[in-house]
Amino acid sequence: MSDAGAIQGSKTRTLIYLLFAIQLISMGAMEMSGPFWPVHLRDLASSQALSSFAGSAVYIAPMLGIMLTSAFWGRIGDRYGHKLMMIRALAGLSLTQLALAFSSDIEVILILRFVQGACAGYIAPAQAYGVSIEAPARRARLFAILQISTNVGSLLGAVVGGLILDHASFFWINFIACLLCAMCTVVAAVTLPDVAPVKKAPVAGSPATGSKGSVWQGSPLLPLLGVMGILLVARLLPQSVFALYVSAEFDVGNWVVGLCYGLLALGFILSATAWSRYFEQRTQQQTLQRITWVVIACIALSAVAGTTHNPVVFAGAYFLWGILLGATTPVLMALISKAVDSSQQGHVMGIAQGTTQFASIAGISVGGLLSQIHGLQYTYLYVCLAYGLALIAIATLRYRAFHHA
Repeated sequence: MSDAGAIQGSKTRTLIYLLFAIQLISMGAMEMSGPFWPVHLRDLASSQALSSFAGSAVYIAPMLGIMLTSAFWGRIGDRYGHKLMMIRALAGLSLTQLALAFSSDIEVILILRFVQGACAGYIAPAQAYGVSIEAPARRARLFAILQISTNVGSLLGAVVGGLILDHASFFWINFIACLLCAMCTVVAAVTLPDVAPVKKAPVAGSPATGSKGSVWQGSPLLPLLGVMGILLVARLLPQSVFALYVSAEFDVGNWVVGLCYGLLALGFILSATAWSRYFEQRTQQQTLQRITWVVIACIALSAVAGTTHNPVVFAGAYFLWGILLGATTPVLMALISKAVDSSQQGHVMGIAQGTTQFASIAGISVGGLLSQIHGLQYTYLYVCLAYGLALIAIATLRYRAFHHA
């Protein structure tokens, strides 16, 4: 246990719940505007082409910013402390939301969204800070709790944003988000204790400062990141065409579309902590073996979703799919965290966050492109194929781990 020994028992639980609350509120604040950016940009655009481009770029820009900078911020956190990086990220979210509230030029909005991702990136330092106070055996549960907070915040934020937009202008969504992020910044600065960075102990016969490749050499980090990325791509392939697919296939109202979409997140929220407890005492080989069966089940449910003509069956498949997803990213994040020592957690969490952003961009973009080329009817066939690729990656990782044991 790194610094977890200094902060134990009920105090650790209190701090984890505080991290949960801060992440829920701050991520919920950001998601208040999430579903409504295309509507807002359509009113600002001078042409349909510009509106379509901006409607996608406004989501990709912050992902790209996070992807390019998260590893850098992680190294800074390893050196100076992850609490400082959390405060920096929350302050960045607050300031960029304030600037967005007063921006009415599409080019400026897209630049600000990129800057928001590049200067903020809250999730990775929050994960690294959590690792520094939590016992290694409970890391899967920690990542599950933090990811649940993001999902709950996304659901609640979208609802609150819709209510605000029904009664006020888009300005107030961004301005209220600015105030909420500023409040989270103050709470994090005042209530979270400082945890000293872990100094990397020099290894006998090696230079005092570790080489750049030391994070990767002899560790399963890269294949674990690859597996996690492929699983995220598989999940996000239907993202950009989901509403179109459900409306076209089942001829249902928008509330049913929203319900089906929300059931995926609900399944994850209900199952993630239970899955994390199940995997806590498993070795890497045992964990990967069980994740293999989870992926096979995801293939089966994706096949059901892509072949059924019954909206109830489709909704049920999405809910069960969400339950299975609780056994993927949080559990793999715990394996990734355990693959390196405590002095490199910020760097590795930053790399992992960059990987998730890249996978998100790839999944959304490839899914939209394939649907335009081949049509909506093959959407979930692509999901099954992506999960099949994940099975190959997991089998390769298990084979490598077995022969290096």
